[in-house]
Amino acid sequence: MNAAAQDNFNLIVGTYTNACQSKGIYVYDFNVNTLEYKLKSNTDGVINPSYLTVSADKKFVYSVNEDGKKSTVSAFKYAPAIGKLDLLNKTDSKGADPCYIINDDKNVIVANYSGGSVAVFERKPDGSLSDAKQVVQHTGSGTNKSRQESAHVHMVYFSPDNKYVFVNDLGLDKVFMYTYNPAGGAKTLVLKGSVDVKPGSGPRHLVFNPNGIFVYLLQELDGTLTTFSYENETLVKVDEASVAPAIFGGKNGSADIHFSKDGKYLYATNRADGNTISAFRVHTNGKINLIQQISTQGVGPRNFTIDPNDNYVLVANQNSNNIIIFKRDKSTGLLTDTGKKIELCQPVCLVFTPNK
Repeated sequence: MNAAAQDNFNLIVGTYTNACQSKGIYVYDFNVNTLEYKLKSNTDGVINPSYLTVSADKKFVYSVNEDGKKSTVSAFKYAPAIGKLDLLNKTDSKGADPCYIINDDKNVIVANYSGGSVAVFERKPDGSLSDAKQVVQHTGSGTNKSRQESAHVHMVYFSPDNKYVFVNDLGLDKVFMYTYNPAGGAKTLVLKGSVDVKPGSGPRHLVFNPNGIFVYLLQELDGTLTTFSYENETLVKVDEASVAPAIFGGKNGSADIHFSKDGKYLYATNRADGNTISAFRVHTNGKINLIQQISTQGVGPRNFTIDPNDNYVLVANQNSNNIIIFKRDKSTGLLTDTGKKIELCQPVCLVFTPNK
């Protein structure tokens, strides 16, 4: 592979299809040096593929189809060289409004937001999905009566060693930890324990530091960013920060959180009245300090991703229909708007893959 070929990757984008004209999932050829891009392929008629996950061998893409009580989960055969996605099958998500999805070589696991449940699907040899082999239903409510009237599972996340699946429940202000048994059938996930977080904060997304020692939890409803140490397979609270602006009377809608590859910098988005991305310096003791907070140059920054070379941050502004590209200074962690963007209806999930 020559140097020029290594500059180009596929950027897969999941969208909402019910607010403007979108065909579902889009695959772009994206040059991570020049920031030039072109559409390679897209699906047609795929409903609200608002979150995606790509198999480790890059042969399959799995998406949620967020459609109330009619929600499904879809499996696609993926051809990176041409960017083509061919639907293999789709199956009932077993819970309303799935919003997060992960996979390994055995299973696909989905977080059903409105349904308040986690569903596990077996991956068949051809990449297609079985019907759900396990559904874990959460029950209860939180202190925010408008947003926490019931369980709202917002994320499923493998521990670095794949021994556990973490489940964030925005409605219950809890992070659950399930032992993961890949071939366990109806007992693939077995509850190990849970951690309570600040009432009314609404845990949304978490991320492990690349060193595997610390976990960072972003809470949607109040902008809290909580640091935990991960000791003896248990979460222990270390520190608390915030992505909310210092002087702020509006609503928060914290969305996504990711690390730089070197583990030195942490980034998080905030929607609602904020529409910002924050950069934090991460210290060896796990504590963080805010070094920058800037506009995402759009409305409703949902998911974001850092390019494979760690030089650019791409932010999906759902409600202003664009993906804004920021330059990332590797030494300082600071972001600068490049002025480059991709215009697209309601982008909400961004995933880079090799292009062949």
